[in-house]
Order: sequence, then C-alpha cells, then structure tokens
Amino acid sequence: MAKIATHKDLRVYQAAFMAAMDIYKLSKSFPVEEKFSLTDQIRRSSRSVCANLAEAFRKRRYPKNFVSKLSDCEAEAAETHVWLDFALACEYVTIEDYEKLYKEYDMILGMLVKMIVEPEKWNL
Repeated sequence: MAKIATHKDLRVYQAAFMAAMDIYKLSKSFPVEEKFSLTDQIRRSSRSVCANLAEAFRKRRYPKNFVSKLSDCEAEAAETHVWLDFALACEYVTIEDYEKLYKEYDMILGMLVKMIVEPEKWNL
C-alpha cells in the first residue's frame, strides 16, 4: 500500500474529486434558469465531499472529530445522489451519464462508510 501523506493520496478523495469534475463538466450544459438552483447545488455538494475529506484527514488523530467530518462527507455524497435524480428527471442528463455518476457516488459512499466504521485504521 502506498504511503498516505495528504488527503490527496486517499483513493476516496481521488474518486470524489474526479466525480466532482465530471459533474462540473456535465452541469455546464444545464439550462441557464437552473444556475442558482440545481447547477449550483450539485456542484456544491459534489465539491463539499472533497473539502470535508481534507478536513477529516487533518482531524484523524481525534476519532470523534474524524468520524464527524466523514459523516459530513457521506451526507454530501448522498445529497449529490438526490441532485443527480433531479437532473435525470428534468432530462438534463442522459441515463448513461446518470448511471455512471450514481455508481461512482455509490462507490464513494461505500469507501466513506468503511472509514467511518474503522476510524482507528486512519490514525497514521
């Protein structure tokens, strides 16, 4: 296993960052009337997963704080699922793009839950 020196070395961070960038690119095509609603919300929640992971990594010596920030990540990833549901229902994304991103966030959620259940493994 490679040494984890910063939050950027975490596979979950890398996956969340790539997914957030995919959402950014995809949301560029959303209608202009969605700019301050769906577009803004899906970008914020997807990016927040990454930001909260960075904070969690810095708090890993304190298990309760670490788990709390990871729980925030989990909530933001779940929120991103909801915004993806809306994007599909409004026909702003294809079913293929929706399923790809939804699965990516399922994987991210799984990794976050594993970290939450075993916080002691991350006190490097």
